[in-house]
Amino acid sequence: MKRISVFISALALMASVTGYGQHTIVEQWRTTDSIPVPESVLPVPHRNELYVSLIDGNGNEKDGKGGVGIIYKNGKVKDLNWIAGLNAPKGMALHKRFLYVADITDVVVIDVKASKVVKTIPVPGSVFLNDVTVDKKGTVYVSDTRQNKVYKITGDEPEVYLEKATSANGLKAMGTDLYILAGKELWKVDKNKNKTVIASGLEQGGDGLEPAGNGDFIVTCWPGIIYYISPTGSLQKMLDVQGIMNTADLAYDPVTKTMYVPTFNNYSVVAFEFK
Repeated sequence: MKRISVFISALALMASVTGYGQHTIVEQWRTTDSIPVPESVLPVPHRNELYVSLIDGNGNEKDGKGGVGIIYKNGKVKDLNWIAGLNAPKGMALHKRFLYVADITDVVVIDVKASKVVKTIPVPGSVFLNDVTVDKKGTVYVSDTRQNKVYKITGDEPEVYLEKATSANGLKAMGTDLYILAGKELWKVDKNKNKTVIASGLEQGGDGLEPAGNGDFIVTCWPGIIYYISPTGSLQKMLDVQGIMNTADLAYDPVTKTMYVPTFNNYSVVAFEFK
């Protein structure tokens, strides 16, 4: 596995602290163990741990090499083989004791207490399932970036929820609304499927999406950009390390104001303090 050189690390840190306006992010740590193509990070409730989806290969290949690992919130590895035998797992969402994972054309359901896969839900017609979110009722939404669709899964039954969602990736269910990163825009879709464009003009297609409070969002773009988006839709680029490292599907802890960013082809997870 490749490792990020000290020189590249220094460049990434320098970019993170310069800031591009009101908000800044400062690197706190990065994993020293090689993480096999981390795509998404999700906090483990009531534990000092993070779930990490591990592609460990090509992002669209059903090779059985993928899985979900666990690392500590200080960057130390706990178990990179917690769940094995997946293909190219990406976005994750937790509801009660079940972890839902997008895995190319399936949503894999993991019982986190038993630490095992309990079911796999095929999504007919899907090609490249990417991110997952779950609302308070337990309804699962999953994006298909290459099909420009968002699917809804209720009672293990998938159906197309939204079409023509350009390059749909990051999702976040909040109340009765669904927020979607659709290409270079952030959308809000209400319960009647009425669409509002919250922000547009991202330099690259959006990947990770996390609320930062008060209607604000933190958004990553896979090639190496992190944005702060205000409730009015204004964009502030907080990090631009394109050509240095990827910034995939992040997690954000509003209590500690810590962002956890998987770097995909750079084989690491990086933590940033958000200010």
